Amino acid sequence: MNLEYFIAKRLITGKEHKISISAPIIKIAIAAIAISIIMMLIAIATSMGLQFKIREKVAAFNGHIQIQNYDGNTSDVSVEPVLLNQEFYPNLSKIEGVSHIQGVAVKAGIIRTEETFEGILAKGVNENYNWQFFEEFLTEGRLPNFSEDLNEEVLISKIQAGKLQLELGDSFLAVFLKDGDLTKTSNNRKFKIVGIYESGFEELDTSYIFVDIRHIQRMNKWKANEFGNFEVFLDDFSEINEKTVEIYNKTPSNLDTQNIKSKYFKIFEWLELFDFNTALIIGIMIIVGGINMITALLVLILERTQMIGVLKALGTQDWSIRKVFLYNAAYLIGIGLFWGNVIGLGIIFLQDKFRFLTFPNPEEYYIKYIPVQIDFGNILLLNLGVMVLCLLMLLIPSYAVAKISPVKAIKFD
Repeated sequence: MNLEYFIAKRLITGKEHKISISAPIIKIAIAAIAISIIMMLIAIATSMGLQFKIREKVAAFNGHIQIQNYDGNTSDVSVEPVLLNQEFYPNLSKIEGVSHIQGVAVKAGIIRTEETFEGILAKGVNENYNWQFFEEFLTEGRLPNFSEDLNEEVLISKIQAGKLQLELGDSFLAVFLKDGDLTKTSNNRKFKIVGIYESGFEELDTSYIFVDIRHIQRMNKWKANEFGNFEVFLDDFSEINEKTVEIYNKTPSNLDTQNIKSKYFKIFEWLELFDFNTALIIGIMIIVGGINMITALLVLILERTQMIGVLKALGTQDWSIRKVFLYNAAYLIGIGLFWGNVIGLGIIFLQDKFRFLTFPNPEEYYIKYIPVQIDFGNILLLNLGVMVLCLLMLLIPSYAVAKISPVKAIKFD
């Protein structure tokens, strides 16, 4: 029989435990642990959710990794073509961790209407383009169909449509310069809006429209097998640096490889701050919960002074008595963790389902609602970490047992 566990269980289940002086203090300690785990779960879920959503939006417009010519071009506009006939295309999809590769081209232009005009980046795509992300961004209409003959269908953002006073089904004229030369006759293309999207990423929404890549190939006088660059999508974003190097080693020497972390380094540096903030919140919450448990433990020891004196008089070692109170504390922490997880995960589930919590300034976070994402492995580690750290914090105050004299304790009232 585990004597320490047996005594701790009797203390917990006994009726006198519920009506003792320490009862309200114990409830406060349990509530502190529950609130702490709720805050930690929400901090982790919102941090992971926001990072995931922003990465997803940036990748929707660029892919995770881009393969292009070494041409000194730092803009998004495609200048020198890349041949589609490469050893890595489409075989790159067979690399573990690579989900998709596609060829695209971008050309700068101006949309002109009777009332106004706006500068745009026309992104040329074909039937192999990954529309997965834009299915979520779509607010009106449908996605363009570029699998058949060359057509005038275009996907435009809600911001652009609003500025140009255009609606679903409207047609407009887009003007593109020839080789960026103002002295040459411009290329004019007429497009029809079949879909309107809103990603929430204003910087990109104000720029990109999506057209049939054959329009850009004709304007640039490229062949059917010439593209502006390749975009590569990964299964796991955490592997982006390793996969960038691996893909670079599989491409010819005239091609460069760049990932979105280096292209949009300011955004990803900002995202990394979320990890620091989350760690800070977790640290503070563990300290708060631990301090409340220390208070509860000291009150329990004080309340059971006579019992400690009797146990010592019977020859029980100090460590065995300390274990009784540590078992008791572990039980209380477990109750707090249980209710904290129930409430915290409930809030996260409801937010994921109904999205009732929103940002007051969505333009700063590139999304209207507060996204959440949780990993059950992280939940398990968090709960184990809280339990272990709180118990370690309780080792020192439990040492108060050793300071209690058996004679004085038995007389204590």
